[in-house]
Amino acid sequence: MIRIVSLTEAGRVLAVKLAAGLGSGEEVRCAFKPQPFGEQVRGAFQRGERLILICATGIAVRTLASVLVDKRSDPPVLVLDEQGQFVVPLVSGHEGGANEWGREVALLLGARLVLTTAAPYLHPVYAVGLGCERGCPVSSLESLLASCLARLNLKMEQVESVNSLDIKADEVGLIELSERCFLPFRTWSVAQLQQMETQLQRPSEYVFQTVGVYGVAESAALWAAEQISGGAAELVLAKEKNSQATCAIARAYLSDDS
Repeated sequence: MIRIVSLTEAGRVLAVKLAAGLGSGEEVRCAFKPQPFGEQVRGAFQRGERLILICATGIAVRTLASVLVDKRSDPPVLVLDEQGQFVVPLVSGHEGGANEWGREVALLLGARLVLTTAAPYLHPVYAVGLGCERGCPVSSLESLLASCLARLNLKMEQVESVNSLDIKADEVGLIELSERCFLPFRTWSVAQLQQMETQLQRPSEYVFQTVGVYGVAESAALWAAEQISGGAAELVLAKEKNSQATCAIARAYLSDDS
């Protein structure tokens, strides 16, 4: 079970929003200013409930300090600010899954995930999504990709794959681009890419009417990054375009010991 605890009115509003987004297959309960606060929170923690505490990190630390046992058995705890701008995995970050859970919550809210676990645990992986007109020359694709990577200060070596919709599997320019970049070129079905619909930042009704998804580049990048990591992905560069092509870049995190 997930328990969301808030202490301010703004936090209560955020808790309701979170509960609606997280409530898929797991019971979610919200507690606003529970009394006695420490006893209620510690009790939930000791029952193994996953906690989201919308309060100052210091309050959370002082409240839970006496009941922490072991990172391999303690339930995960996230701390959020009342505006929902930052998500901090506080307890059982790596072993207990709080890091990955925090990433999912951050994506849900459009918040920034603040990881404080040791650097070797996770590393980012990047996937490029590309869409283009039929017969688009490789030069147009190459210049767009270079521009997008430069905007993020990324090197080609950090990219795992080039991705598109399956109707582009025979697109000569995309195939040649992936060969030049020494990257695998992967294509995905409409059904697969449709699952990324809620995460798109620049959806297009025209593209949907044409190919059945609201954005080839963004959805292909997101889907590919999730397949690489086995977890949630996020867009780090929304769809950019030139006269003939579109490009987006997604990021996910991979555990070094997975």
